[in-house]
Amino acid sequence: MSQRKCFECGTLMNTTRENYKYEASGLNIVLLDVEVSRCPECGEREVHIPNIEGLHRAVALALIRRRERLAPSEIRFLRKYLGLSSGDFAKHVGVSAETVSRWEQGRTPMGTTADRLVRMLVVTREPISHYPLEILKEVAQKEPKPLRADFKIGEGGWQQRELAHA
Repeated sequence: MSQRKCFECGTLMNTTRENYKYEASGLNIVLLDVEVSRCPECGEREVHIPNIEGLHRAVALALIRRRERLAPSEIRFLRKYLGLSSGDFAKHVGVSAETVSRWEQGRTPMGTTADRLVRMLVVTREPISHYPLEILKEVAQKEPKPLRADFKIGEGGWQQRELAHA
């Protein structure tokens, strides 16, 4: 582990490896064994997340592989992962921006056809070779249950370690 200086006060930070709740995703994601640096002077905390794009890809794939309908926070994560504004996302899915807002706020459930289309967007916007397209016949038939997953970085990038429902 390298020594880091605090961006706030310039003091050398103490760095350890620990599990970190990745709240910036908007999901219940825990990153296992990542570097966390804390400043002993001002209390500032920094988390080193290597290959964050790879992490976001791993999370997106974990979400679209599930058979339950997407939950509101998952819809928001996938929209942002795709790099789309609410309006652009709405155009891709064929609904209004207001509908997207209702999905993301949990006021209206996303229908099964739109759910499948969002999964296809994730697959086709960033091509992957190991996503079984047959799963689309079975997804979104059950009520949504928020995902709780742990991810760990290894030699091949970010990998999902555990899958559970919150």
